[in-house]
Amino acid sequence: MASVNTARGRSDRVDATGPSRVARLGRLAGAYFALTKPQVIELLLVTTIPAMFLAGRAIPSPWLMLATLAGGTMAAGSANALNCVIDADIDKVMNRTRRRPLVRDSVPRRNAAVFGIALGAASFAMLYLTVNLLAAVLAVTTILFYIFVYTLVLKRRTAQNVVWGGAAGCMPVVIGWAAVTGTVQWPAFVMFGVIFFWTPPHTWALAMKYREDYERAGVPMLPVVATEEHVARQIVVYSWVMVGWTLLLVPATSWLYAGFALVAGAWFLFYAHRLHGEVKRGAKTKPMALFHRSNTYLMVVFCALAIDSAIGMPALGLPL
Repeated sequence: MASVNTARGRSDRVDATGPSRVARLGRLAGAYFALTKPQVIELLLVTTIPAMFLAGRAIPSPWLMLATLAGGTMAAGSANALNCVIDADIDKVMNRTRRRPLVRDSVPRRNAAVFGIALGAASFAMLYLTVNLLAAVLAVTTILFYIFVYTLVLKRRTAQNVVWGGAAGCMPVVIGWAAVTGTVQWPAFVMFGVIFFWTPPHTWALAMKYREDYERAGVPMLPVVATEEHVARQIVVYSWVMVGWTLLLVPATSWLYAGFALVAGAWFLFYAHRLHGEVKRGAKTKPMALFHRSNTYLMVVFCALAIDSAIGMPALGLPL
């Protein structure tokens, strides 16, 4: 009887400690997941799939899409995790980033660095083995650019940080194109340009909202070093260039994409000009409204690319 009770007691202790261990493991896994900045990755993937559709003017192989998205996700997660390691001091003083894992000591900094490097290596292996060498090399190049050019050089030194550093966020469309074709052709560069010119209005709208955060952290985002009117005017300029740039894809697409690009562009320009007008009048502004609309705009344009390609609409001009 005593042995039965002893065994039961041990079982109770296991049951009592089991859930807490599971909970701790769950929190730890969640912290590592948060290091990858999944919301940022989601937007990047939205652009990768349409680029693959356009590259073949058809629906790509499901396996190729899955492999490319998996490799691309690991590459983006690697860059974001390493960015968290380097910018831990900035994240501590910004209200917007104070809940990130390294600020809350949820993950040791050394472990986060190893995790980021391991993800980068895994992304190269995944893309090389399941897609092609070009896609793998482009993914690693993107990680290195984001860390060494944007995070370590540009971010804390120039108000043009997101203009040039944003090139890293443009690479998923090039990787997607390369995954399908094994090459990089002119439509891939045009899609790159769409996201390149989209990045400043998108990021500066966010920075207008969190200007004090960036100022406190010593990051010279444009809204920190320039007047609100200058920032709003730059948003309008880049928005016009972005919308015009989307039309460069018309020769490789059909009237369907062209129609969506024009309507979505007019819609976004209306709100960019409205923000500029509010700033000029000294009225209360809502830059986050433009920030969220920029996400919607990009999604609409690239979804139109995917639909146009999937249904096999004849291209209007230049062959791919």
